[in-house]
Amino acid sequence: MPKARVLKIEEDIEGAVETAVSILERGGLVVYPTETCYGLAADITNIDAVFKVYSAKRRPVDRSLTAIVADLDMWMEYAYLDEKALKLIRRFNPGPLTIATWKKPRVPDIVNPRAFAARISSHRIATMIAKKLGRPITATSANIHREANPYGVEDILRQIGDSVDLILDYGLLPIRPVSTIVDLTYDPPKIERVYPHGSYRLEEILEALADC
Repeated sequence: MPKARVLKIEEDIEGAVETAVSILERGGLVVYPTETCYGLAADITNIDAVFKVYSAKRRPVDRSLTAIVADLDMWMEYAYLDEKALKLIRRFNPGPLTIATWKKPRVPDIVNPRAFAARISSHRIATMIAKKLGRPITATSANIHREANPYGVEDILRQIGDSVDLILDYGLLPIRPVSTIVDLTYDPPKIERVYPHGSYRLEEILEALADC
């Protein structure tokens, strides 16, 4: 039987967020809604918790993880942001554009050995969790590696229900593409998961980069 507790998010959103954060602070895993699909959260500074994410997803540990930050101030605590990064953040965040830049030492190598790939989510619950925790959370999808993205609780329970501690049930999410990724540690920047596989068209990203 799945071990995960399912907590329906209704009127008491703040209470649900507090419950989620208390689990994250203890090194647990929480499934939460984002503007794309359901994500799987661990405190990125907790190495043991991050290992649990890889284990739950059956994801190779050499496949780096992305993160959600609460705001720009938090982002700057974990990564070096140049003017190009800041312009992309201001144009596309909050929203489903993940931007990778050189990381600061507080980002564990298990998350990413060289960069910090993050976004500010446009989903208030994702942002509230990161803000209440005071640290970034992992933003990987709450599914087994290479299987279908999860948009409802049944999908989550079927795939990883026995590996997580809490599922924040926000109902059936709209089916949307995952976040597009722009990696600014490469020159020229490496752009992955563009529309229709990701949220933004290549032309949009190239136009924004040309303005930087």
